[in-house]
Amino acid sequence: MRLLYAPRIQESLELNWPLVADFLTRFLREELSWRGYEKAIVAVSGGVDSATTLALAVRALGASRVQALFLPHRDSSPLSREHAHLVAETFGVDLEEVDITPMVEGYAAMTPDLTPHRKGNLMARARMMVLFDKSQAYHALPLGTGNKTERLFGYFTWHGDDAPPVNPLGDLYKTQVWGLARYLGVPQAVVEKVPTADLIPGQTDEGDLGVRYLRADVILEHYLKGYPDAYIEALGYAPEEIQRVKERVNRTHWKRALPTVALLSSTALGEFYLRPLDYRP
Repeated sequence: MRLLYAPRIQESLELNWPLVADFLTRFLREELSWRGYEKAIVAVSGGVDSATTLALAVRALGASRVQALFLPHRDSSPLSREHAHLVAETFGVDLEEVDITPMVEGYAAMTPDLTPHRKGNLMARARMMVLFDKSQAYHALPLGTGNKTERLFGYFTWHGDDAPPVNPLGDLYKTQVWGLARYLGVPQAVVEKVPTADLIPGQTDEGDLGVRYLRADVILEHYLKGYPDAYIEALGYAPEEIQRVKERVNRTHWKRALPTVALLSSTALGEFYLRPLDYRP
């Protein structure tokens, strides 16, 4: 059983990184061109996802047409700032820093019952407010940075992290983002550090999720492809672990959809009327 475990992980998660990088580079060029943009803007957090998105944007557009934005809060880790600047310097991109502390703490001061979780969501949405405003200032399209694992788990702030209109990483599991990041030359310190949303001091992604990304991604890949639990268990996973992953996916479908609209006509947007992607010129 153990002899089969490692090869099957590699088979299910390993990709042709040069091919993936070329595809996503072309994807970004085409998406920006179709929307009438020549520049992109990326909110860099110091984490591997935003660093990989920035690297792809530079590959697609050139460093002079990509703007990086760092949006710290007073509770943010000093390492986040260090790594955000490191990533911007590595890929030759200008970085603007905007402190969101006054925005967040102004509301927090009027909200004595604000929990750490709610404050974290507030911080994520404040960052998106600034990102979209700066996108107008720079005439640059905001790029999303969420990976497939986070999206499947609903591990993001609704109308926060998921808000940007174009996301090159949305179909890559976290472990695949790590592989692509290494290929693109993202600094090793960023690739290897413990993943965290950096919204609550001491918080880590895997601590919140209750499962390591590598194990979660293999379970997700097999679950989404229809493999039964018994097959996944045979790869070395406990039933409780499989159930935890499945429950996170199944209870967060609503976060991956547009707002639910009551259908009254035969021209309801997004239901009967064609989606924008169906009628591109």
